[in-house]
Amino acid sequence: MRTWLLRGLVMAVVHAVAETVRADFGVHHPTSRTLFEALVLGVLAGVAAVWGALDRWRGVEDAGRAWLIASLVAGWGAAVLGVIGKSVFVDQTGVADLGSALTGGAAFTALLVLIPASIGLAAGRWIRSSRPPAEDSDTDSDSGEQDTEDEPQRGGPTRSRPRS
Repeated sequence: MRTWLLRGLVMAVVHAVAETVRADFGVHHPTSRTLFEALVLGVLAGVAAVWGALDRWRGVEDAGRAWLIASLVAGWGAAVLGVIGKSVFVDQTGVADLGSALTGGAAFTALLVLIPASIGLAAGRWIRSSRPPAEDSDTDSDSGEQDTEDEPQRGGPTRSRPRS
């Protein structure tokens, strides 16, 4: 399965469930919904950021493009699934709410996936570069003496060797 499709569908379902739970909580607890909405937004952003960081850390190819397309899929998918979820579980939400969900709601969801995932991709690059490189032995296996300066270094010019 393509990486963007999997990420887009999973994020669409996660956002639709969060929107349905948020709407249900707002109906039953109208005075304390502000804190709950902030927590839900934090969790949604955290899911995308952690998944983006894991993608970069694992070395998934073309992760930036995959997350861009996945955010669009998640936006439209969450809009449709959110309207269906609210109509079934919360109130009498109908087809009339689908228009605003597919425009403003989808755009907000796409940004709520894309921006944290981008931050996660950048953090994953930082985490990946902070891992210590594999240590090579500087001793010659035949004679037990160290490499001399006349021999070319393995690994290119960015690698430093301790001087003896």
